[in-house]
Amino acid sequence: MTIPSDLDISRATSLRPIEEVAGRLGLGPHLLEPCGRHVAKVSLEAAEELADRPRAKYVLVSAVTPTPLGEGKTTTTVGLGQALDLLGHRSAVAIRQPSMGPTFGIKGGAAGGGYSQVVPMEALNLHLTGDGHAVTSAHNLLAAMLDNHLHQGNELGIDPQRITWGRVLDVNDRELRSIVTGLGGRGDGTPRQAGFDITAASEVMAVLALATSLRDLRRRLGRIVVGGTRDGTPVTAEQLRAAGAMAVLLREAIKPNLLQTTENTPVFVHAGPFGNIAHGNSSVVADQIAARCADYVVTEAGFGADMGAERFFNIKCRASGLRPDAAVLVATVRALKAHSGRYRIVAGRPLPPELLAENPGDVLAGADNLRKQIENIRLHGVSPVVAVNAFPTDHPSEHAVIREVAEAAGARVAVSGHYLGGGEGAKELAEAVVEAAAEPSAFRSLYPDSADLRTKIETVARRVYGADGVSYTPAAARSLRECEANGFGSLPVCIAKTHLSLSSDPSLLGAPTGWTLPVREVRASAGAGFVYPICGDVRTMPGLGSSPAAERIDIDERGEVVGLS
Repeated sequence: MTIPSDLDISRATSLRPIEEVAGRLGLGPHLLEPCGRHVAKVSLEAAEELADRPRAKYVLVSAVTPTPLGEGKTTTTVGLGQALDLLGHRSAVAIRQPSMGPTFGIKGGAAGGGYSQVVPMEALNLHLTGDGHAVTSAHNLLAAMLDNHLHQGNELGIDPQRITWGRVLDVNDRELRSIVTGLGGRGDGTPRQAGFDITAASEVMAVLALATSLRDLRRRLGRIVVGGTRDGTPVTAEQLRAAGAMAVLLREAIKPNLLQTTENTPVFVHAGPFGNIAHGNSSVVADQIAARCADYVVTEAGFGADMGAERFFNIKCRASGLRPDAAVLVATVRALKAHSGRYRIVAGRPLPPELLAENPGDVLAGADNLRKQIENIRLHGVSPVVAVNAFPTDHPSEHAVIREVAEAAGARVAVSGHYLGGGEGAKELAEAVVEAAAEPSAFRSLYPDSADLRTKIETVARRVYGADGVSYTPAAARSLRECEANGFGSLPVCIAKTHLSLSSDPSLLGAPTGWTLPVREVRASAGAGFVYPICGDVRTMPGLGSSPAAERIDIDERGEVVGLS
């Protein structure tokens, strides 16, 4: 069987005018700012205008700890939205905007895949409406004003050794991780060591994703801490008088983008915070608008349930005030086989042939990760539904093992063939989600705001990751004390660690026990509204691989994009 490429499927889709897609949600033309025929910005006035409508059922899509290839959360999210529509429920999908770094790197785009993807694919993966560029500009404007303040006499007494604000770029470029700025003559700035992160890792992107209004965005930008004085007093964007101009650059970016799926289901695409050091979820304003437009809102959180879902529950839901009604946990045969420790999967390389052979025993050997991630959903009082994302190379005996393990852990289970079958292939999953969402919500946060930062870190480490405890470097312990002293102790925590393991060590598969979470550094994202402890080696500026996707992307003689995946 020859399967068309995602790009070919996208181009073969019969797209509806975006005004018609919006009309399915009750969004009138006066609330839209069209960007061509198939993309539109949605006015923030929609949230106020639709406030009297009933709130939709709110469904999160997460996953087991993924392999480097990913397990198809976005495709599952899209397929579930399509299937809910087929069952007669008005649905809206809400996802993050792809970063161009991974699009031109190894991972490729993030539009979903097969017959469950967001279209037009090229628009989604390449710039879209320029929100990412606005974030880049706002972030780098703050960096420029910070360095200019140093150059112009440093009235605020900023200690150059305490500066934490670098620059960002939406390109994978390892050469920029650590640089020296200000080289040249006296008029060329103040030399200091600095560096670049990828735009998705910018605190400005996290702020955009968590802001509830333009006014809230402006306040959060002002609270961003760029460094400190010699006595440790934080210095903010407001003190540098940069926050107002940053808000101006973001005033269009805060409006969610509306697209559609291959079956014309409405999709809100907005913000793209990094899944390692930020909360890895799409925007609050998109979800708040969608929640008044549909019967079901299906949104996705980055990486496994120990990361994106935990942050969704404890950070995003705190900001939005929305309560989830159910959570989907995507599992694949290949991921559970990988968690057996018997296979090695490398991004950009073909899967080992033996991994594709029928072997339910290896699936069972890696099932501890599935059990733990089901437990992580339940910790928050949310009903889990395991979605087996079916691949053509899977075997029924392997699906049967996943079903048996999930049901024994108290979760509903559905095998979903949305990649090839679109919404029709995800009907079993949609029916299970409707059942789960009908149960009374018992949602709860994992810790109260009043808990101290160490308690919050250790609660997540022990209860979600399965750690025996937490260790802190002297620098991290000192930073925690400074965060508390500076008034950040009531903020939630966003623990930066590897996404390839429940632990902080990417080589520890399954559900490891007998380990300690090592916190080497702690930073405050006061604008976004969380404190992030850094555990292990977490890269905030990826590099390109030996054969990046950019080598295969081009323009053909008709002016159309080729090679995008």
